[in-house]
Amino acid sequence: MSRRRHDAMDPYAWRRRAILAAWLIGAVAVIARAGQIQIVQASTWEDIAVRQQEGAATLPAPRGTVLVGNGVPLSVTRERVLVNIAPREVRDPVAVRQRLTDVLGLSSSRAERLVSGESGWNRVGLYSMAVRDSLVGLSGVHVQSLYQRYYPHGEIARGVTGVVIDGDGRGGVEQQFDEHLRGTTGSQIFARDAHGNPLPGQRVTVEEPRAGGEVLLTLDMELQEIAQSALLEAIDEHQAFGGDILITDPYTGEIKALFSIRDKNIAALSAINAPFEPGSTLKVFTVAALLENGLADLNDSIDIGNGRWTINGRTLSDVHVESEQVTLREAFYESSNVGIAKAALVLPEGLHYQSLRDFGFGTRTGIKLPGEVEGVLRSPDRWSRQSPQSLAIGYEMSATPLQMAMAYGAIANGGTLMRPRLIREIRDANGRTLERLEAQEIRRVVSPQTAAQVGRAMVDVVETGTGGAARIGSYQVAGKSGTARFATGGVYQSGDYSSSFIGYFPADNPQLVIFVKLDRPEGGVYYGGAVAAPVTRSVMEAALAANILDIETLAESAREPVEVVSPDRYAEYINTPVPIPLSPELPESEGGADAVAIPDVSGLPVRFAVRELHKHGLRVTEMGTGDVVRTYPTAGSVVTRGEVVRLRSGGQDDE
Repeated sequence: MSRRRHDAMDPYAWRRRAILAAWLIGAVAVIARAGQIQIVQASTWEDIAVRQQEGAATLPAPRGTVLVGNGVPLSVTRERVLVNIAPREVRDPVAVRQRLTDVLGLSSSRAERLVSGESGWNRVGLYSMAVRDSLVGLSGVHVQSLYQRYYPHGEIARGVTGVVIDGDGRGGVEQQFDEHLRGTTGSQIFARDAHGNPLPGQRVTVEEPRAGGEVLLTLDMELQEIAQSALLEAIDEHQAFGGDILITDPYTGEIKALFSIRDKNIAALSAINAPFEPGSTLKVFTVAALLENGLADLNDSIDIGNGRWTINGRTLSDVHVESEQVTLREAFYESSNVGIAKAALVLPEGLHYQSLRDFGFGTRTGIKLPGEVEGVLRSPDRWSRQSPQSLAIGYEMSATPLQMAMAYGAIANGGTLMRPRLIREIRDANGRTLERLEAQEIRRVVSPQTAAQVGRAMVDVVETGTGGAARIGSYQVAGKSGTARFATGGVYQSGDYSSSFIGYFPADNPQLVIFVKLDRPEGGVYYGGAVAAPVTRSVMEAALAANILDIETLAESAREPVEVVSPDRYAEYINTPVPIPLSPELPESEGGADAVAIPDVSGLPVRFAVRELHKHGLRVTEMGTGDVVRTYPTAGSVVTRGEVVRLRSGGQDDE
């Protein structure tokens, strides 16, 4: 039978043939597509599958440690675990709730809410690494390792260290050495379920993170605490807006303590980024320039008249000086503006400028901290007719507290300007030294003879002049006070002062240079000698009490013979004939000028108790550690000045 006849008898044949053809074409297309996927695009689809089933994560690196000179950590990184619950993934709610209460110490009600909640993701909190192993592997419990920056000593030296925000160093050493401290991140891959969530225990580390290195500072922890406490006490007492304190080693340029506070911000670092007009503390360098260049002698006589002098349209006046004729030495220790400005008339402008420049003014010191500024020291071609007199007494220029401390260090060490040294060592993550930063001399500024002459004149400032509040009994202190008005919009503000004192101790063989400045003290007392000098004395007394200084050197510097003992035997040392400096102004009590009532120091830390007893002219023995429990004799007892008071502290064993 012909096909045509067959088709005529079966009207649906063409449809069957069309369907068959479609099937054949479809089959060919499927086979072709399968071949394309399986052969041509195999690697592409494999990559897509892997990406769907695997995830990648960055492993953070532990940030390196910032330490102080004796190895005490200031900034450390500790590993913590962040625990989260995904209720929809929990397969065994009873086991998870039990683990949350047993391991994390959660209440049963909170554990129930976390496990049974409607939310897709519940944060539990941060915990120590000790809980990790007990939680890993529980379905629905997600444990993630995190690194936190931790400051074991709280706010001590916070401005120097800086902080870490979102993994980045901000301010201080954290910012300056961010690249070295942050380390190198690692990488990890993990398996994911159908919903894209990581599968517990299905993680593989591809590259381990490498921890950051260490930075060792020159700070002395005890001196930093002493300095910070003393400045805060002074700011509170005088209701000052802020202030700065620095303690340096004049021979090495090492910074032993650095603390700034502005409007309650304890991380201000104004010691390096907020220059001020130093006022009378700059007179040291005017006198040094005159002596070094043979233009004056400390015994030269100066006519200051009635303490007022008008020159080039400006009137200078004195506060403390009553004589009409004074020597340069007297003008210096009485801080006579008229006397110093008149003496500086013989100082050529170029030489005056170069001398200040040599002491480091107008240039950055090079300290390894971010944000340092150079201050202002204009070249002579930009001076006005009044500039020579203004500069002679510390105006028409600005300097940072750090510049002032380093310049005074040059006088203290015999005439050499040192570069400030805050960083002692750069280390790798294992503590191996990569770089050690040694003391660095910048230049010789004045001769040893000139430095010695200026130093003796600075002793007179403390012994008989405006810096008497810095006197410290058996040891000579060299220093200079300064009081300068703040200028706003180029206009000096009445009653708005910066009050400063800079000194070094002991005067004949300096161990420390101490700079103290308070900004805008209130209450009517604002002279640097009255506001800042007592802070210097307080710091020196506390440093003596804490046995921080070189006792043998101190014994050589004492006005009276002092028995030299081992530095680690302070309890014996304080019983030597002249062991502890006495306050220049001792309180009187009933029984006469040599009698004093023992203050109540119970509950105070030993160091602060010792400082308080020293201020009352008393010696201390058997100090121990911890807080003071009682004194022998007891508080309130009237004793003779110089009497030995025995402290009983919580850190001592019972008798």
